[in-house]
Amino acid sequence: MHSKHLLMALCLTTALAQPAFAAEHSAHADMAAEHGGGIFHMFRLETDVGSNSDGTSLQSWDLDGWIGTDENKLWIKSEGERAGSKLESAEFWALYSRNISTFWDAQAGIRYDTKPESTAYLTLGINGLAPYWFETEAHLFVSEHGDVTARLRQENDLLLTQQLILQPYVEVNLSAQDVHEQDIGAGMTDGKIGLQTRYEFTRKFAPYVDVHYGRKFGETSSIAKNHGEDNDELAGSIGLRLMF
Repeated sequence: MHSKHLLMALCLTTALAQPAFAAEHSAHADMAAEHGGGIFHMFRLETDVGSNSDGTSLQSWDLDGWIGTDENKLWIKSEGERAGSKLESAEFWALYSRNISTFWDAQAGIRYDTKPESTAYLTLGINGLAPYWFETEAHLFVSEHGDVTARLRQENDLLLTQQLILQPYVEVNLSAQDVHEQDIGAGMTDGKIGLQTRYEFTRKFAPYVDVHYGRKFGETSSIAKNHGEDNDELAGSIGLRLMF
């Protein structure tokens, strides 16, 4: 049942890309004519410090970027968080990204986590712009132990001025089965909704303030309560975004 819901969620996200697929061949030709098939790159690094409602200090990083042509890219990503003196999570991704329409890439590769458990994942997904310019990442993960999980993230830039930008975002994680080693239950495991406010002195340099609320759901929430942990968190931070 959980596997069916997981596949339905991913299929729904993929369906958002369908209107753009009709222009696939002409879009590829247009990009080749415009850019000449050269090698490009773009990377974004966000790093911040803050605290949650319990007063625990938080530090996080998020590196996201690619190198390649308009059609074929190496997509690299790393993100993680430290709470107090403990490293809570650390992920490292390397994906082959293939342009399949004007606004969408199909992706396949490897994700490797060092925390909370050292685990490697086969990763499949899509990355692009959904209707109303929501930047969307939807990925399916199959761990080395055969566990199947998924993640959906969407964000959108709202320009108050040319330099002051609001970025609401939402992220949801799902699991097709219980993963006891990571205290994860089947179904929707956790989610996060937040708002980042940044001021772009230049496109490449932007300090920001971030506020988000995260919550665990279902069996994952029950496991957290049994361990004496909170099942939700309100946190705020200040950080810096660099583009290069």
